[in-house]
Amino acid sequence: MAKHSAVASFVPLQKRWSLMILLCIALSTAVAFFIGASFNSCNSAEYPDRHNFNAPVQSFNSGGTTAAKEENPLDFMKSKFVLMVSHELSLSGGPLLLMELAFLLRAVGTRVVWITNQKPAESDDVVFSLEQRMTDRGVEIMSAKGQETVDAALKADLVILNTAVAGKWLDAVLQKNVARVLPKVLWWIHEMRGHYFKLEYVKHLPFVAGAMIDSQTTADYWKNRTHERLGIKMPETYVVHLGNSKELMEVAEDSIARRVLREHIRESLGIRKDDLLFAIINSVSRGKGQDLFLKGFYEALQLSKERKLKLPPMHAVVVGSDLGAQTKFETELRNFVAEKKIQENVHFVNKTLNVAPYLASIDILVQNSQARGECFGRITIEAMAFELPVLGTAAGGTMEIVVNGTTGWLHPAGKEGVTPLAENIIQLATNVDMRRTMGMKGYARVKEMFLEHHMSHRISLVLKDVLQKAKRSIN
Repeated sequence: MAKHSAVASFVPLQKRWSLMILLCIALSTAVAFFIGASFNSCNSAEYPDRHNFNAPVQSFNSGGTTAAKEENPLDFMKSKFVLMVSHELSLSGGPLLLMELAFLLRAVGTRVVWITNQKPAESDDVVFSLEQRMTDRGVEIMSAKGQETVDAALKADLVILNTAVAGKWLDAVLQKNVARVLPKVLWWIHEMRGHYFKLEYVKHLPFVAGAMIDSQTTADYWKNRTHERLGIKMPETYVVHLGNSKELMEVAEDSIARRVLREHIRESLGIRKDDLLFAIINSVSRGKGQDLFLKGFYEALQLSKERKLKLPPMHAVVVGSDLGAQTKFETELRNFVAEKKIQENVHFVNKTLNVAPYLASIDILVQNSQARGECFGRITIEAMAFELPVLGTAAGGTMEIVVNGTTGWLHPAGKEGVTPLAENIIQLATNVDMRRTMGMKGYARVKEMFLEHHMSHRISLVLKDVLQKAKRSIN
């Protein structure tokens, strides 16, 4: 990622804003990640209403009170012992989401022990940095194997397995003790790809206390696939939408910080303040659809010329590159840009731990994940917090976030979605009022459903249920 120089020509600001802005800019040059996740409102008859935790949490929003004045819904976890098992420790959505939950639990006094099942054989800067970050917040790091680990699993009040792949840890480490631990396991699943449906990963899934999944679409998919492909039944399943962190919302809701970050990022990319900037912010891979986005963007540029539209210059930024190890797919993207001679319109930015500066700098987010789409797609609600309209594929969790025609526009996944995406790009490019209105409605939707305290409330309901089951199994 290109290093961003410190901004030296600001109008003097209050000290706290200066510190916050400098922090954001520093983080934007940090070792990177992307959540697309990472990695990211259920009314299905297959899941009882008590497992639908995505309705607005009125107790946190009534009367204009702030979350700080309310009781933390996770307070009941004080003095509990939670063991977290992640299949890896990386800058991808799954591990980072689990880390965020670890920090929320630590804030109320929960003892949290972290296990990474698969670590690189050699020293890894990312692993070291993330482990340091956890230990600084009071999370204990433990080896994935050994008697100490087995003892921790047996003593823990709750064991959280993160992602389907983490299931391999159960037999490999717990061995004869697996049956004793399963009744207190909450399995947090984020995957939407078919290759995760292997019996070696999920054979114990029917016997755990519950599965927590980020969207109804993904929950339905897992229910059907496990039955049809593996002949096993899902455990009680809880659909829990994610929420934006308080830190991100503070930046999103501060007009001064947003303006300064917008100017800084645009200057670093060579984009003028009135140019239109579309962004796709995901790790660069075929499943995230950067290739189809660029084709749609190019088609939109051609349509603009053919229709002789009077538009400001349009740019596209692809945030999520790996400039240190450029993949074949990214080479294809760059070759396409060169072939179509749109190098001045398209910009590539390395993966980044902090997406806020880029969200502050753009005008429209494109969430173009392909096939079954995102499990949730947290970047979508982060963009909506910045009052950005979203152009998303009509697939996966995006359909549970974006209200088509209200907070953005949806287009089909696959090649057939390229032209509709191009038309949606033109529609937003030519209509400032539509962009503004959609952005405001998206922000209102975030405030109603997708804040940190909403997520904490939803997860608290799941944890209470799972802890009660674990207690009953012991008795």
